Amino acid sequence: MKVLQLGKYYAPYRGGMETHLSGLCAELKNRVELEVLVSNTAPRTVRELVDGVSVTRCAELAKVASTSLNPTLALELSRRRYELLHMHFPHPMAVMGYLGSWRPRRHGLVVTYHSDVVRQKRLLKFFAPFMHRVLARADAILVGSPNYVETSEMLRPHRDRCHVVPFGIDATRFALTPEREAAAAAVKARYGGAPLLMGVGRLVYYKGFDHAIRALSEVPGAHLLLVGEGPLRVQLESLARTCGVAERVHFLGRLDDEALVSLYYACDAFVLSSVTRAEAFALVQLEALACGLPVINTALDSGVPFVSRHEESGLTVPPGDEAALAAAMRRMLEHPEQRRAWGEAGRARVLSEFSQARMGERVLDVYRSVMEVRRR
Repeated sequence: MKVLQLGKYYAPYRGGMETHLSGLCAELKNRVELEVLVSNTAPRTVRELVDGVSVTRCAELAKVASTSLNPTLALELSRRRYELLHMHFPHPMAVMGYLGSWRPRRHGLVVTYHSDVVRQKRLLKFFAPFMHRVLARADAILVGSPNYVETSEMLRPHRDRCHVVPFGIDATRFALTPEREAAAAAVKARYGGAPLLMGVGRLVYYKGFDHAIRALSEVPGAHLLLVGEGPLRVQLESLARTCGVAERVHFLGRLDDEALVSLYYACDAFVLSSVTRAEAFALVQLEALACGLPVINTALDSGVPFVSRHEESGLTVPPGDEAALAAAMRRMLEHPEQRRAWGEAGRARVLSEFSQARMGERVLDVYRSVMEVRRR
């Protein structure tokens, strides 16, 4: 089966959609004839092989409202022969490129719907009709959680073709090794053995790191380690000073995979303080749980509480409720045995429900069903 994946960016670019796409391609590359078409981050088109996957990165001439402008995308799509096209939404340029390409529509079309467009209302008003045109053409729409199928207005007219296929990770990448154990011990020593909480993500509004910082002021002695960069860093650093916790909030920037995994093993709990459904799933929860790290997350109307369940692999609090978040932090830190039990349960859930291999099999099953129906 010739399959073309159409996404935003591709590894080594870091992001939730990109992590999912590269993991999916790792599972598919030996099972189908696979090619990936994405945007570059520079004004030139690059063709390369990435971990055995053929990747074309289309020239990005500009970025408007976080959307890449790739004038050659429609041409690149038109040149290719494929039996099945797998698109990843939201991706306005991919939608317009697909609708503008001249390849006959004899292929199967699968769409993975990662999240709604939440903040960019003007863009959505223009973009929605085109998005609905593509979704209406899709043979199957893959969604990461049942929660998102039920709550997405965009998906409402297309629910009859929605399939819940939870995102997955390769848990073997997060196994505890002697080197990681030593690195985790070094992290704990660096902070004097204090209780450690951590969060991972871009420093942007919907991650709710401001709420986590304010909550920390009600959790004596604990430190909060934030991994990632973004436009709100200066503002968040200022907030930490205002709240009197600047010495207990540490902005670590981007970390490589080894440093990040060692941090998971060093910390006592993972904090996902997101406040809008722009946080549709949060793969980082799976990473934390794969390391046996219990999660504090928020009760968003998205896949977030589906991934880590309240009182099963951690605690869930109302989004933006700093008092509840602080109480969850204190409870997590004050009960180490319960914390370990939640972490173990979370790791078991990742292995049984959110493995990369199982995700790949589920996606392949959808591909086969789509092609079987189209061949009748």
